[in-house]
Parts: sequence; structure tokens; C-alpha cells
Amino acid sequence: MIATHETDRKVNILGVDIDDVTVARGIQIVEEMIRQPGDTPSSIYFVNAHTLNFAHSDPEFGALLNRGDRVFGDGTGVRWGARLQGIQIRDNLVGTDFIPSLFTLTPSKKYSYFLMGSDPETVQKAAEYAERMFPGWKQAGYHHGFLKEEETRQAAIDQINACEPDIVLVGMGNPLQEKWIEQYKDQLHTKVCLGIGGLYDYWADNVSRAPLWVRRAGYEWVWRILQQPGDKFKRYLIGNPLYLMNIYREQRQRKRSQPQHETSQI
Repeated sequence: MIATHETDRKVNILGVDIDDVTVARGIQIVEEMIRQPGDTPSSIYFVNAHTLNFAHSDPEFGALLNRGDRVFGDGTGVRWGARLQGIQIRDNLVGTDFIPSLFTLTPSKKYSYFLMGSDPETVQKAAEYAERMFPGWKQAGYHHGFLKEEETRQAAIDQINACEPDIVLVGMGNPLQEKWIEQYKDQLHTKVCLGIGGLYDYWADNVSRAPLWVRRAGYEWVWRILQQPGDKFKRYLIGNPLYLMNIYREQRQRKRSQPQHETSQI
């Protein structure tokens, strides 16, 4: 069990408890999980507007997220949801930035990682990129995420356990990766499982990151639509308005549930 730092706090958005921490604190949390004694791996999930829409429509998935050891806020949608509650979140822990920061800022620790997920070609290219860009970490191995048969799933688990990596990066998209982590993490010889979404697509150069000024402005989702209009149209142009409606509705319910203080009459 990872100790809670005195400055740690959470914000609840659409029923999901999100850890409001800085990037530096997030990296510290991962390192604490790697060093913790015992055989039970920890889980870290990254949630954005898309993930929270899933959680809102599927309470079982929301409960799964809350059973994770840590849930980090990824993207502008989390910032919007927190702001409606009067909370200014400390950092935007976008998984596609957080993982490279983790690897870059802890090169001397000689930690190891395993890449799990995506299609065979993409995860291979992502593995080649990671090995080239992050020499301070040891790449233990990689395996694609097309695991339809029990025999294939067991082969992937056996491969992970043979090399006992410190962390396993699971990139299968929401909600498959979170469900996979919860179902199989206790069978894995590792310390941390992280659900990292579409990170491998970036590392494999299937898609490109938006310019830094676009990311800082919170509009990388527009860049994603321009690159993958068929895949991302529903997710963003329909999902984002739905998310805004959900968080505004949630905030109205919060206000209605607050006790009304009676005013004295003269």
C-alpha cells in the first residue's frame, strides 16, 4: 500500500476519484510502487473525457477505475470538470507525456518495462522507438494485444513473468486495458501496471503529436480529428459535448444537494 503524501488530494468527476497531483509527484508515486515489498502489483489508470463518459454510462466500469491504486487526470476535460467545482488541478498528466517524462527523469535507476497491447506491427515499432529513446530503462519485452484465445492470453502472461519487469504498459484502449489489468494483474510478476491508451501509435509514428502550443491550449483533440477523422469524429465531436452536458448536470445536482441555510427575517 503506497502511503498518501500530505499534499495529495482527489477530485471526483462523474463518480471517479481522480488523484490531483503534479507530474513530479506522479513519478514519485510510480517509483514508490516499484520499490514496495510484496507480490501484488499496483494499478494506475489515466482518465480523460472519453474515459469518464464510459464510466458515467457504465457504473461497473466506474467502480473498476475507483478500485485502481491511482487514477491520474489526462486532458482538458478533467480540468473543465475540476474547474466547475472550484478546483484548479495541479498538472495535466497526459499519458503520452507522462510515460516519456517518467523514463527520461529516472534513467539512473535501471528500471525495466514491458510493452503490452496494440497490433503486432505497431507494438514492435513502439518497442524499437522506446529502446532507442530511453536507454536508461531496460526493455524486458513486448507482446501484441490481440488476445482472443485463452492460450494466447496465457502465453502473453508467461512472457511477462519470464522477465519480471518493474512496470507493464498496457495499451489496449478504454475500457479493454483497464479490464485486462484488473483481471490479470495478480497473475503478473511485476510491480506496476499502467493503462496507457494510444501511446504506442505515437511511438510507432502512426500518428503525430500536436504542436506544443496546441497541446498547452488544450486542443490536441482537434489535431487528432484532423489526422484520423473516421476514428475520432464520434469520440470528440459527439463525446466532448456529451461530457460537458454530463459534468454540468453533475454540478447542478451537487448544488441542489447542498443544505440550504435559512436566512433570518426582520
